[in-house]
Amino acid sequence: MKRREFITLVGGAAAAWPLAASAQQGEPVRRVGVLIGSGVGADDADLRARFEGFQQALQQLGWIHGRNVHIDYRFGTGDPATLRKHAADLVALMPDVVLVGGAAGVPPMLELTRTVPIVFTNVVDPVGAGFVDSMARPGANATGFIMLEYSLAAKWLELLKEVAPGLTRVGVLRDPSQPGGTGQFGVSQSAAPSFKLEVSPLNTRDALVIERSIAAFAQAPNGGLISTAGPLAIVHRDLIIQLAARYKLPSIFHRRLFVTSGGLLSYGPDVIDQFRKAAGYVDRILKGEKPADLPVQAPTKYELVINLKPAKALGLGVPPSILARADEVIE
Repeated sequence: MKRREFITLVGGAAAAWPLAASAQQGEPVRRVGVLIGSGVGADDADLRARFEGFQQALQQLGWIHGRNVHIDYRFGTGDPATLRKHAADLVALMPDVVLVGGAAGVPPMLELTRTVPIVFTNVVDPVGAGFVDSMARPGANATGFIMLEYSLAAKWLELLKEVAPGLTRVGVLRDPSQPGGTGQFGVSQSAAPSFKLEVSPLNTRDALVIERSIAAFAQAPNGGLISTAGPLAIVHRDLIIQLAARYKLPSIFHRRLFVTSGGLLSYGPDVIDQFRKAAGYVDRILKGEKPADLPVQAPTKYELVINLKPAKALGLGVPPSILARADEVIE
């Protein structure tokens, strides 16, 4: 799908005509809302790829935008008030189901409705956040797909040490206001002695705090950086990547997006695959199943991505064993 075509598709009023056309033909049209809370817009390439994956998977299941389903998109700006307004806009449209990308969009949706079915993706800890009762039995009107399991934080330490064996210290960027942030840091703290590393928590409350935290951490030598999964990491990804380069900190991230934006290394789930799987849950809900009966699922597909340009700038020779295991190597 071309960029211009995609923006037209999700642009709001321009996408309304297929609904009217389908209604004239007498074919029932279901309504799906999509709320993204990560502070990116419709022209973001990574976001477009996720939406294309979602719509392609829906189409394979028989749901075609403009024929028997209408999809309404809303994008957050990183501002909670704006996100809540977008959530309210979607609820007012009386959708049959809402897909929520990221943890930031789930609370306003749950505050506004306990009847509209919600399918979320890329949420780190839905139980700890109170979105669902349990992974196996969500219990209410929300279910979906978690971003990762906390054990991944130990893998990040392992990979970072392999790429930069001289590391003795690692700063862990996390959002302490999110259960996922404290959970990921806790695992890295427990695993650190196994790799002869010392970890320090670094806050991601806002850009100023991030800059101060990384600058202070970088005053001592032999340091590296982990950016844990969370909405603020996505919003401030360019700043985090720039600071890692400025202070020569070998860094690992939870998503490919960070590496294609200039970061060194990422290991995490295939988020496009999560949106494809979310289409399966949307399909089942449109056919009558309840979110309470659909278990929250963990990722089954992970990808390792390496960017050799920052590796060269840091003077790192990426081991052949890492290169052989990588799903993608950016030259």
